[in-house]
Amino acid sequence: MKPPLLFLCHRIPYPPNKGDKIRSFHLLKFLCEHYQIYLATFIDDPEDWQYEPLVAGLCAESCFIKLDPRKAKLKSMVGFITGQALTLPYYKNRELGSWIKEKTLQHKITNLVVYSSAMAQYTMTLNSSFKNTVIDFVDIDSDKWQQYSTRKKWPLNWVYRREAKKLLAFEQKVALRFDSSLFVSSAEAAMFKKLAPAVAHKINFYNNGVDSEYFSPDIDTHIPYQSTEKVLVFTGAMDYWPNIDAVTWFAKKVFPGLKRRNPELKFYIVGSNPTAEVQRLGNNDGIVVTGRVTDVRPYLKHAMAAVAPMRIARGIQNKVLEAMAMAKVTIVTRQALEGIKAEHGSEVLLGDESDDLQSLVQQVVDGEYTELGLNARRKVISDFSWEENLPMVKEQLDVAIKLSG
Repeated sequence: MKPPLLFLCHRIPYPPNKGDKIRSFHLLKFLCEHYQIYLATFIDDPEDWQYEPLVAGLCAESCFIKLDPRKAKLKSMVGFITGQALTLPYYKNRELGSWIKEKTLQHKITNLVVYSSAMAQYTMTLNSSFKNTVIDFVDIDSDKWQQYSTRKKWPLNWVYRREAKKLLAFEQKVALRFDSSLFVSSAEAAMFKKLAPAVAHKINFYNNGVDSEYFSPDIDTHIPYQSTEKVLVFTGAMDYWPNIDAVTWFAKKVFPGLKRRNPELKFYIVGSNPTAEVQRLGNNDGIVVTGRVTDVRPYLKHAMAAVAPMRIARGIQNKVLEAMAMAKVTIVTRQALEGIKAEHGSEVLLGDESDDLQSLVQQVVDGEYTELGLNARRKVISDFSWEENLPMVKEQLDVAIKLSG
């Protein structure tokens, strides 16, 4: 009989079609191999309710709670009164909290894995029930808010600075309570050690993985582009502000100059839920906004190059790993390359300024870097395997068992 484990996740870990869900889904599958899973999670996208039976089938028991982002934003304003980070009331739900407490006591659950810092609030009063606790912070969310504050005007910049400060204090408190804190990259872990030196000895990381058989340049797929088009493609959820910022900046500051020199060039923005701001980019010559697609692989395979011009980012960008796995020339900014030790000019192309990116794209248009894609795929296969990286989570739980024993 596998021991029970409580797994808390801020969003249903399926389908694995965006950064946080890719990692949480593979983590859930891995944990299922070793434990009976009691899953508590939210569903914030109506499209995702169709996957509830699939995810529930992996678990001994599960609790799925509807989260309406609009109502949750209003509810988060309570944080101004209580002095909390706004993220905490956003994810606070009495029904979910009752279910967690009931199942923990009923099944005498002593193993706990929390995915995303906001979900740790449900266990802070139950810590004495758990012997082995691991939190996967993934990214340092507080630093993301700090980055946001530098891009916004008053009053949002004040709100975001406040959120960064309040959320960091909560993250530090959580790290003190948990046996082990994990992050998505060595760089992310190193940064948090500086932010929380008292718990540096409990901080570690495991890299994301990529299904390199699924994301393979050898797949047989339709061509979504016109034969005359030379395509730069960006993939990602288009209601996520760092992605919105990236494509907007690229469309306004980088692409126009390239388009004037290369009339056949197109910039495809591929991803779900494009905001009105993103949709308006599609009115520009040479820019196509697709909205949600069932499979991003055709768009990656048949593009000339993938671009990830991130200016705000934390952790590993799955969009970069997937493009590299597809043996695609991948053009990135420094923020998009965090946690990926790839060599500029050999495995990726790196540039931070608009002129740098224009120059790199032009070189690709002119036929340079023909071997770069294959090198990129080798790098992903070598460094980003779920089978190699996920055992770190079990190791951390086992270490906690030994220490408590």
